[in-house]
Order: sequence, then C-alpha cells, then structure tokens
Amino acid sequence: MKVLITGALSLENDDYIKIEKEGFEIIFLQFENQELHFDPSSIDIIICNNLFQYHNLNKFKNLKMIQLTSAGYDRVPLKEIKNRNIKIYNAKNVYSIPIAEWVILKILEIYKDTYSFFEKQRNHQWVKNRNLLTLQNKNVALVGYGAIGKEIAKRLKPFGVNILAVNTIKKQLDNNIEAFGVNQLESVLKVSDIVIILLPKNSQTSNLIDKNLLKVMKKNSILINVSRGEVVNQEDLIDVLHQGKFLGVALDVFKTEPLPKESELWDMKRLYITPHNSFVSELNNQELLKLINSNLLNFRNEIIKED
Repeated sequence: MKVLITGALSLENDDYIKIEKEGFEIIFLQFENQELHFDPSSIDIIICNNLFQYHNLNKFKNLKMIQLTSAGYDRVPLKEIKNRNIKIYNAKNVYSIPIAEWVILKILEIYKDTYSFFEKQRNHQWVKNRNLLTLQNKNVALVGYGAIGKEIAKRLKPFGVNILAVNTIKKQLDNNIEAFGVNQLESVLKVSDIVIILLPKNSQTSNLIDKNLLKVMKKNSILINVSRGEVVNQEDLIDVLHQGKFLGVALDVFKTEPLPKESELWDMKRLYITPHNSFVSELNNQELLKLINSNLLNFRNEIIKED
C-alpha cells in the first residue's frame, strides 16, 4: 500500500524504515500546498494536517485511510470522507497533556498576577502584591469534556476546585464531576469563576460563545480558549474586553491565524496571547508516531482479513 506522508509529520530515517518494513511504500510531500509530483489516484493512505485545504479529495480516487496529525477534524471534508467510507483518524490523546498543562499555567499566571511581577523585576522594583487569588473552592467550567477536558480536570482537582463539565449531551461522569448539557451552558457560565473552551469547531459550535453568553459570565472571571478561534465570537469578545469584565483571558486560538498585526487584541489589557502553541511538547512526535504506527498496522490487518 502506498502511503503519502506530508511535512506535517516529522520523521527520522529510522521511522521511515520502520514503516517500510511493514510493507508500506512511502511517498513524501514536504509542503501540503505544493503541486503534487505523483499520481494521486495511486495513494491508499494519507498522513497529513491541512492537505485537503489545497488539494481536492476527489483526486485521490483509491484513498482508503486518512491519518491526521491534528486533534481536530475541521480542516478536512468530513462529509465526503464519510460518504466514500474512507477511514479517518485524528491525533487522539497526543496533545491532551501539554494542552492541559498550558491551561493550568494560564490560570495560575492570572490568579498570581505573574505579569505584574515580571514588570517590576524589569524595573528593579521590590513591591508586594496583596491581591492574589487562590484556586480553592472555585467553580471551573470545562465547556467540552473529551480527552483534553479529562486531563485538565485531573490536574485541577488537587487544587480543590469544583468541576462543571458541559457536553453537547449530558452524561454521567466519574470523580464527583458535575455534568451538564450544552442547553444548560448559560446557567453554568453564570456561576463559573473560570471557563475553559474545549469544544470542536462545527456548525453547532461556530460562534457559540457570543456576546449574550459572555455577558452572563461572572465579573472578574477567567476565560480560556484552546479549541478553535471560531467557537468564540471574536468581535463580541473584543467588545466585552473593552468593558473590563474579565480578570484575565487566555487565547491560544483565533478566528484568523496568524493573528493579524493590526488586530486590537494584541494591545488589550488582561489578555494573554499565544500562537496556537499550547499543544507543543518534546514528546509530541514520539506519541504521534506510536499512534500512527498502531493505526497503520491495524488498518493493514483489517484489509488483509477482508481479502
């Protein structure tokens, strides 16, 4: 079987050899937006990130499996893929731990006002800050409770917080975590000190967090978004930020990426910006390769059984 691997996956020579030893023929495409130098109809499996934003799925007439290097499915023509019965896998659980750690970092940065101490250090000032907060007994809303939400909850629980987990469908959860349906989102936001957006981007979640929901959030609450920029209405968020409602907002994802230099978000107070970087870890590639190798072998074995 021919496997197209794009530059979205970083491989060493030994990694290629390991895949080829399992009977796969590898074709490499460094940049996903470059012209294809091979016959796309010969490809059985694709490992990529944004390839289908630049190349039509219909070119790959014999495609049987897609392995994404991302956790989200929003950059692929999911409906067409399902209609053609193409197997598709995401990078499930690969990025959950680093994203969870990033979320904890941002909460503590805001509650412990680390930015003010960096400024005072830069100016050689010894000035105490008596307005720091603790996480103990705070209500934390996890809006979306999948693999990432579970890792965040695991790390937050020892701080003595109350976890309020919101899913598209209310379902029973373990570990004394309160469960809510998305139809209860407004009531959850009203009582939450910290709100973490984790929902995938789709037609139901696009602009879900709009001005109406932002306004019902508690004064001096924290808002964190590590899902997709489109889940939070960015224009509405800017309006609410101007009103000084939040103690702090941490955004790792944006409506347009890279965030345009002229965006007023860059200069807004109490806003922490990172360039879609929360998923990064020295273990990413190792975990991703482990997952991909497992999925490749399982898929190949299924094909053999069918034959």
